[in-house]
Amino acid sequence: MDISPNATTKAIPSFFPLIFFLTLVFLSNFSVSAQENKIYLDDLNLQLVKQGWGQCPKKNLSCVGNPIKMLDKVYNRGVGTHANASFYIKLNGSVSKFESIVGIDDETEGNGSIIVRFFGDNKLLYTTQTIKGREKPEKISLNLQGISNFIISAIDAHDDINFDHVDLAEAYFIASDTSQGTPEIVPRPEESTYTLTPPVPSSPRINSPRITGVRPGSPFLFRIPCTGERPISFQIDGLPEGLNVSPEGIISGTIKSHEAKTYSLLIKATNKHGENQNTLKIVVGDTLALTPPMGWNHWYTYYDRITAEIVQQAADIMVSSGMADVGYQYVNIDDCWANAEECSDPTRIGPARGNNGNILPNKHFPDMKALTDYIHSRGLRAGIYSSPGPKTCAGFTGSYQYEEQDARQFAEWGFDFLKYDWCSYSNILPPDNIENLTKPYKLMGSLLKTLNRDIVFNLCQYGMGEVWKWGKEVGGNSWRTAGDLGFELLRYHEVALRNAELWKYAGPGAWNDPDYLLLGYSGEANVMGKPRPCPLTPSEQYSYMSLWCLMASPLFFSGDMTRLDEFTLNILCNPEVIEINQDPLGTQGHLILSDKEKNTEIWLKPLQNGSFVICLFNLEEIEQELSVQWKEIGLRDNQNVRDLWRQKDLGSYPTNFTIAVPRHGAALIKVTPL
Repeated sequence: MDISPNATTKAIPSFFPLIFFLTLVFLSNFSVSAQENKIYLDDLNLQLVKQGWGQCPKKNLSCVGNPIKMLDKVYNRGVGTHANASFYIKLNGSVSKFESIVGIDDETEGNGSIIVRFFGDNKLLYTTQTIKGREKPEKISLNLQGISNFIISAIDAHDDINFDHVDLAEAYFIASDTSQGTPEIVPRPEESTYTLTPPVPSSPRINSPRITGVRPGSPFLFRIPCTGERPISFQIDGLPEGLNVSPEGIISGTIKSHEAKTYSLLIKATNKHGENQNTLKIVVGDTLALTPPMGWNHWYTYYDRITAEIVQQAADIMVSSGMADVGYQYVNIDDCWANAEECSDPTRIGPARGNNGNILPNKHFPDMKALTDYIHSRGLRAGIYSSPGPKTCAGFTGSYQYEEQDARQFAEWGFDFLKYDWCSYSNILPPDNIENLTKPYKLMGSLLKTLNRDIVFNLCQYGMGEVWKWGKEVGGNSWRTAGDLGFELLRYHEVALRNAELWKYAGPGAWNDPDYLLLGYSGEANVMGKPRPCPLTPSEQYSYMSLWCLMASPLFFSGDMTRLDEFTLNILCNPEVIEINQDPLGTQGHLILSDKEKNTEIWLKPLQNGSFVICLFNLEEIEQELSVQWKEIGLRDNQNVRDLWRQKDLGSYPTNFTIAVPRHGAALIKVTPL
């Protein structure tokens, strides 16, 4: 064998092709190995993902079950979902990359608009531009090295969720090490309960509402909303003749003068810790509900299980819990108090009416007059429910063809509020024109005005026919602007946005109603279930209450009064937050600025005293610092800022204000010119 240097040098090229070939094989095998660690999003547990419409995302199909298709290209793999949707993913190992093609499915025929945002360990990694239907999808490639928790958030583009069919096509992770596990979708992270509102002081504080209406000659009842350690003594200057005040602070009677007039009362409340005074205006005239009605309604907790004993208990708790001390007044019965032809509960089956034609309560309500008398004895007002159709939504007796008799019966029983639910009236007249939609409400509204008792009139017909444009004309004091919130509670912010767009139609005696406050414990609507904890996080519940107060919405708690805890009362009973809802100016707050890049909103509500309420909403999946520039929202420089949830003055801010806001949380502030 020739082993000379020259021979060796000549031999190297002869081995080089073999070495090169083996290197290619090695690299090819490495590439195949990497491909084996490609984990597709559609293989994960999609059942844990909540989305804006439909039950959950679909594997390898669009959100409505069609093949995934964007700009005429069909994708065999991927996930179809609907904004707003969030995927919380624990990576469980060395995930190096996420890739996907993101857009709107062709099935929307060009409709829809979305933004998809990606987060890693509470930091924003990437956000798409606004993608509209039939626009080019975005190809996403994200470096996930060192990241443990990954979030995909598909949101509407700050308009609405209509046609927001999101496709995450060819979506997969690449993991170099799966020994610790593979990516998995997990439930939304838990958020610990926290309270913002400080404890109620022992000294007296007279709270809202500070204005109320009564028709000439009607009985008057008003419990002075006042916090502080009891007993509290009340002294009133300017009380109209015919009215008196009880030691508990309940003003009642009938004003002797029947002329239209406004009485200004000065109320002084005193206990052993101090005193407080404030005013109350009683406006004698044609307009009721000068501020949004506040109270409790049984529906979302008790459904067809409601009884007189439960209603009476709710009245007691409204007083003992302190809810009445911050302005909650009405104790309202919803559906299922009358008799039905058919019902799963045989004790609720019986004749619709007596020989005289009067509507008959079922056995669970043996004495309606005694029930309202008891509610009134606590200084509270009572509400009842009916339908203009022959049957209510739950199949109980309605008021069709007995409207006048029922209106007079409700007044004789002593009710102060009527919720009138469209329901089976569609079998009488189709809801396809304004004349049909207004007819039953105009009839009942005119009848209520003839009674010798004031009954606040709530139109419940889910916003059909743009009811906000004619609800006041037919005698309504409030009207539902959408469907039942119980079916879409997780979309409370979207419901609020739609309601807030109608702000110009709201005002004293005429309120846009986005449905009830489902905080604490309430029953799942689609099965009329028994109470369960609110599915919203603590921050979302603060945001929810902030929205309803900003919008001057009727504030009706529809949760379980027997399970009120410190946290729920903390949200329901902050007097400074409620004051913005009850502000006598009656202007509904609404969205004035939105930031698509940060997924934030700024809402504004003017107050009668010249101050403004501003709310900064963080709709994002992570905590963010939010800022408001005074000039950007039409305010002058130098504003004093007060945090309403914390009841704390924050100081003077010359040009702007910045605050950290948690995921899906809100910062509610009142600003007053320096």
